Amino acid sequence: MDGLVLHKSADRGHANHGWLDTFHSFSFARWYNPQHMGIGPLRVLNQDRIAGGRGFGAHSHNNMEIISIVLEGALEHRDSSGTHSIIKPGEIQIMSAGTGVSHSEMNHLKDEVTEFLQIWIEPKEQNTPMSYQQKQVNQKLENSLPILVSQKPSENDLSIQQDVSILGGEFSNISSAKYTIDDGRCGYVHLAKGDASINGIDFSSGDGAYIPSGGEIFFKSKSEEGYFLLFDLPK
Repeated sequence: MDGLVLHKSADRGHANHGWLDTFHSFSFARWYNPQHMGIGPLRVLNQDRIAGGRGFGAHSHNNMEIISIVLEGALEHRDSSGTHSIIKPGEIQIMSAGTGVSHSEMNHLKDEVTEFLQIWIEPKEQNTPMSYQQKQVNQKLENSLPILVSQKPSENDLSIQQDVSILGGEFSNISSAKYTIDDGRCGYVHLAKGDASINGIDFSSGDGAYIPSGGEIFFKSKSEEGYFLLFDLPK
């Protein structure tokens, strides 16, 4: 393993539009950094805070796996397939845009902020039928990293049209875990909230790291609570 390549929170892209306070781990919208274009098929990792009653109006996507993980508040989803749902903390939404879909994502709460992670992953195949999933998943990180999303899901996680696993979830002050990324693959870690040690390196809220090649990842909490994600990706 070549080791972790740190990507500190302060080095992310940032924009505050009043109704939206957003951080970009990878180049997105008006923020472009050739050193941060994604890794493997992972192309977007945004951490968004949306003011009460505001949100993203109807817009279109195609050929992208779009994953939403709500950390705080409630996100209201509508799309051109007729789906209408409310996504709450502990739930994950996956929209496989495929041949194309129009959707909106709004803060369902009028007077409170909703915070969520917006993740885009390139699919293995182009122009597949659009599909939608939403599920309450096991997100408690105790002495192992729960699988949240995978290509071949069990009854406890969701499916994605790419050879990718997303692991992690909420952690407490007693959480610690180990995970191995196979040789020939790569990865990324993102500490959305809290403080932790990853392979002996201190991480704070918003910090991330590239994993350029396979090897073991050791996670240990350093705060009372937080939220952590690990992406296991093909190169």
